[in-house]
Amino acid sequence: MRKQDITVVDTRSARKAVVATALGNAMEWFDFGIYSYLAVTIGKVFFPAMSGPVQLVYTFATFSVAFIVRPFGGLFFGRLGDRLGRKKILTVTLLMMSLATLSIGLIPSYASIGATASVLLLLARLVQGFSTGGEYSGAMTFIAESTPDKKRGFLSSGLEVGTLAGYIAGSGLVTLLTYLLGESGMIAWGWRIPFFVAAPIGLVGLYLRNHLEETPAFEAMEQSKESRKSAPLKEMLSVHWRALAIGMVLVFFYNVVDYMVLSYMPSHLTAVLGYGETKGLLLILIVMFIMIPIVLAMGFFSDRVGNKRIIQGGLIGLLVLSLPAFLWIGSGNNGLVFAGLLCLAVFLACFQGTMPSLLPALFFTDVRYGALAITYNVSASLFGGTTPLVMAWLINLTDNRLVPAYFLVGTSIIGLAVVTMYVTETSGRALRGSAPAVEEKKEIPDILEEPEEAMWWYEEQVQLEEAGSHPESDR
Repeated sequence: MRKQDITVVDTRSARKAVVATALGNAMEWFDFGIYSYLAVTIGKVFFPAMSGPVQLVYTFATFSVAFIVRPFGGLFFGRLGDRLGRKKILTVTLLMMSLATLSIGLIPSYASIGATASVLLLLARLVQGFSTGGEYSGAMTFIAESTPDKKRGFLSSGLEVGTLAGYIAGSGLVTLLTYLLGESGMIAWGWRIPFFVAAPIGLVGLYLRNHLEETPAFEAMEQSKESRKSAPLKEMLSVHWRALAIGMVLVFFYNVVDYMVLSYMPSHLTAVLGYGETKGLLLILIVMFIMIPIVLAMGFFSDRVGNKRIIQGGLIGLLVLSLPAFLWIGSGNNGLVFAGLLCLAVFLACFQGTMPSLLPALFFTDVRYGALAITYNVSASLFGGTTPLVMAWLINLTDNRLVPAYFLVGTSIIGLAVVTMYVTETSGRALRGSAPAVEEKKEIPDILEEPEEAMWWYEEQVQLEEAGSHPESDR
């Protein structure tokens, strides 16, 4: 390893990358957020023949169907991202998401055009799902490759601040509109407003992304080889299967908790527990505001104690406190309901502050975007996006309001076992396939004194090459 191989990351450029990527992510989750918070209203607009919990099941079925195409979108955009660059693909996915979100606000109601309205809603959700397949995995890859190793956890956690900001904006707008317009006004036309608002947010994110530079890791990989072909899909799956499997389990428990707390919970409070819509949304809104500094703190501490330890702590917390938290939420006491929601939110923050830096570090540079897109979207489609639907269906089937708590406990057991036994600590270390990335030149001499630690992934690369793969090295 030579001195010139080490990347010195400009801090301002890194922060700009975080802001631009997080804003696009905020727009994506603004859309997902408003759909979740408007689930009861959307059910009445597009599925008026149903009622109560059954109507909610149909609404969340439309929500979940977008996840069917997410793996295809991830495969399509992920492979392109490894060949053409991260920046170009992220611009395309954001544009698609903006147009699809705007189109939902333009769909006539069931009362106007009948079942065609439900079909159009479904088609718009499919476009959103396809674009999202390349968006989030690309955003994680872009930030991880644009930040110095010792600050990757903290800066990458900014991506999830964008997620929370999108949810907060969505829930805040829906709460305000519900208060001002009432139930009848929301059903008549008020539900459309949040979807119209999402379009200009997407345009701002699009502008910022167009003014970003390509990631240093991708550029270094491009310069290291004059002619490069991406690994065939079959080869990627057969050679990188271990990292793909570990990533799928990580995404599994991360998404179950994420969608449970941020997507399903508003409807659980309203449709299952009987809270007023405004009251339930306001509680979630306050919890998400509190989560923002906690997520950043988790990212900050992950750079010091390791992201693996933070994740283990969150899983143990869920294992012990999921059942008490849902008992508090179902108590009817405002203070206990808030305490239960906040308890779940803190453990979710353990994952939000660490996963954006851990997941990209599982893969080598030349397959990172594509492999992460496959891992994330297949797992999210099977387990994350279906969580609201499964919870609504199981509660309707069993008439047991504690089903979500038992689900979280089982999920945490699986996650804790896999993280403890199979996840390698990557905090503060170079990404697989890349030389170290530092914030200041004065760090370089110390790195050159310990080249084996700096290139910790080298033996793994040799093993993969022997198995038939060719991960790119920036050495």
